[in-house]
Amino acid sequence: MHELAITESVVAQVGERLPEARVATVTLEIGRLSGVVADSVRFCFDLCTPGTPLEGARLEIIEVPGAGRCRSCGAPLPLADLVAMCECGSFDVEIVGGQELLIKQVEVV
Repeated sequence: MHELAITESVVAQVGERLPEARVATVTLEIGRLSGVVADSVRFCFDLCTPGTPLEGARLEIIEVPGAGRCRSCGAPLPLADLVAMCECGSFDVEIVGGQELLIKQVEVV
C-alpha cells in the first residue's frame, strides 16, 4: 500500500512549508492513470495528520481522467487504463493526461 507513504510525504511537505500555520484544507490532484488509489489516500490522511499542522484538516481530491492521443492518426481518446486501442485500430497511444499527483492547493486559517 504505497498510498500510506505518499500520504505521509504530502503531510510532511505541507508541514515543512507551513510549520506555524493551521491547515484547514489540502487539495490533491490524482490522475486515474497514476497508480494511486484516491480512496486509500483519503483513508491514510486521517492516520497521518495527528500531531502535525494538518491535524483536523479536510482533504479534497480532484480525480483527473486519463487522456491519450493516437500516434498513428492523431485522434484524442479517453483512457480508462494504460492499454487502449484507437478507433483506427492502432495501439500506439501516447498518454497525455491522468498521471498527475499534485498538491494543488492548501488553505490555512
